[in-house]
Amino acid sequence: MKKKSKKDTATIGHANFDKNKDKDITPCIYFLNFTELYFNCKINSVGSKNKLKRFRENETFANVFQPSRDELVNNQFDLKGNWNKIFFKNSNPLVLELGCGKGEYSVALAKKYPNKNFIGIDIKGARFWRGAKTALEDNLPNVAFMRSQIELIDHAFAAGEVDEIWITFPDPQIKYKRTKHRMTNSEFLKRYKTVLKPDGVMNLKTDSEFMHGYTLGLLHGEGHEVLYANHNVYKQEGSPEEVTSIQTYYESQYLEQNKPITYIRFKIK
Repeated sequence: MKKKSKKDTATIGHANFDKNKDKDITPCIYFLNFTELYFNCKINSVGSKNKLKRFRENETFANVFQPSRDELVNNQFDLKGNWNKIFFKNSNPLVLELGCGKGEYSVALAKKYPNKNFIGIDIKGARFWRGAKTALEDNLPNVAFMRSQIELIDHAFAAGEVDEIWITFPDPQIKYKRTKHRMTNSEFLKRYKTVLKPDGVMNLKTDSEFMHGYTLGLLHGEGHEVLYANHNVYKQEGSPEEVTSIQTYYESQYLEQNKPITYIRFKIK
């Protein structure tokens, strides 16, 4: 039997192939890799085009506001302290949804409570584009969206301008080093307190038992007032109607996976 030489073996990744037996495999693998790369690029390209399209549309929407960081920090944002006067043109209660994502909750609340004004806030404008567009299509004058970082909230709203704040399904930031990014940490609560009226209310709705427990512990530890807490709003009686009657797309998926949805209503002292 003829002894195979090193020249008869081709190495691809971590696998060795006999050239005589598998001579057609290498081109196929390269072809498959190229095809996968092509379609990945195609998908990314389509995604980028959609984002750019949404960014452009947001600029034309009357219910979308995108102040620059400099505008906010340098106190040059005209709507600060004047949201009801300039945009909503009424004196109805002002409610914020922080990290609003696609804006589903803000839009649903606006439909449910026409005598309240709602503003969804998120740094990702391509996401809340859907909510802003739906609000315009459904002729909802009591909902708007703002593209901004949450830590700048006290630069976008005046002291005591806000009646209520919702935080819906935030990233729990479980790792200890991410504590500063949790939307219910002590520093964020101080910012919320600045813009809330003295009797203003906070709402936290989440699928994260960690976030629920962390927030409850923090609230009790710092002496804030917990008005209501429920670790499974769809299984226990007495849950507020606005908590169980409105579901986001991802929330419905969590429920299909039997994940409990938790809720806390509280006041910052």
